[in-house]
Amino acid sequence: MSAPAIGLCLIALLFFQLFARVPIWIALGICGIVGNTALNGLSVTQTVTGTTAFDTASNYGLSVIPLFVLMGDVASGSRLSAELFRAARVILSGMRGGLSIATIAASGAFGAVCGSSVATAATMTRIAIPEMRRADYQDGFAAASVAAGGSLGILIPPSIILVIYGAIAEQSVQRLFAAAFIPGLVLLALYMIIALWIARRDPAKAPADPPASLMERLRALSEPWQFIVLFVVTIGGIYAGVFSPNEAAAIGAFGAIMLGFIGRRLSFDRLLHCFKTSVTTSCVLFMIIIGANLFSNFVVQTQLPNLLLSAAHAAGMPPLAVMISIVIIYIVLGCFLEGIGMVLITVPVFLPVVVGYGYSPLWFAIIVVIVVELGLIHPPVGMNLFVIQAQLPDVGIQQLYKGILPFLIAPFALIILLFLFPQIALWLPSILY
Repeated sequence: MSAPAIGLCLIALLFFQLFARVPIWIALGICGIVGNTALNGLSVTQTVTGTTAFDTASNYGLSVIPLFVLMGDVASGSRLSAELFRAARVILSGMRGGLSIATIAASGAFGAVCGSSVATAATMTRIAIPEMRRADYQDGFAAASVAAGGSLGILIPPSIILVIYGAIAEQSVQRLFAAAFIPGLVLLALYMIIALWIARRDPAKAPADPPASLMERLRALSEPWQFIVLFVVTIGGIYAGVFSPNEAAAIGAFGAIMLGFIGRRLSFDRLLHCFKTSVTTSCVLFMIIIGANLFSNFVVQTQLPNLLLSAAHAAGMPPLAVMISIVIIYIVLGCFLEGIGMVLITVPVFLPVVVGYGYSPLWFAIIVVIVVELGLIHPPVGMNLFVIQAQLPDVGIQQLYKGILPFLIAPFALIILLFLFPQIALWLPSILY
């Protein structure tokens, strides 16, 4: 059997395992080991497997993952998100749909520190939904606002998915973070516009809040000072070139711990719990990356990416048609696969094709993150929707599906904007680096 045929068979086996609910790191590892053995023999596979595991675990660039995970856990545990929501609510009071916009804004800001969409959605559900219910917001609209705002956590830096993409695609994490910043703000604005449109189109879904005074708004601006300090020091330090992403992650984790103790929001027991959670999460992520590297090593040897590129050229497909096809494939996969697994499976196959057609790997990274983000909120999987529904058992999943549909316009609109104006993603990296 030829190498490409072996590659296709094992990719089919990979998807079979995923649909059978085999953990992604096991599925990737099995296909990588079996594929390498079929191509190179058992002895070479043993060496490659051991080397891959060691190189991944000792990779300095990947040390950013556990540090940003720890920073997000501590920030969540020290209730920084509650301050953000209260401040946003006061500042936007008096506006119909203001609570929805406050939820999206606070989720986006908290996601920028937390780095996890699912964690942001879980946290903001506990904080924002009770407030919106007290204000007589419709449950479907309220939950959809949390789900949409929570999905921003994987686009606005720091983003764990971008770090993983950088490791797989051998791209600078700093440049990836810079590329994601403006698209993240654009998507945040699009979600807010949609929330305003829904509130004005159907006022029963979002009653108007009584407006706060000017002094109350000014005081609200000063309340989340700890979050602002944490964000400016870590993310601002990366963009200013003061810190590398690894150094910024270490400073951010340490700063979150210090601010938690200074504000008496963090106990030693809670800190120990954050350490345990961070270690568990990081170990799972590293196992996934090890499996993905084994799988990627195998895919490269099969020459499948080159065959795809040659087939696209032979068919006379223009670059835009190829990219639209890839985006459609990602959207379909997002109905069944979770985000990290989707990135690790597809990037080794699609990236050589994308680069072969002259597209920037930085630009493609942002497209990938947006479609992964779309998968977090669109049916039938919608991980953020399931996280919210688990905490709101009295709200049916069908109600959540109906509520989120208008918000799906925003990521599709951003994808179109990125195709029309690639500099939305590429301008900031070109200026900073």
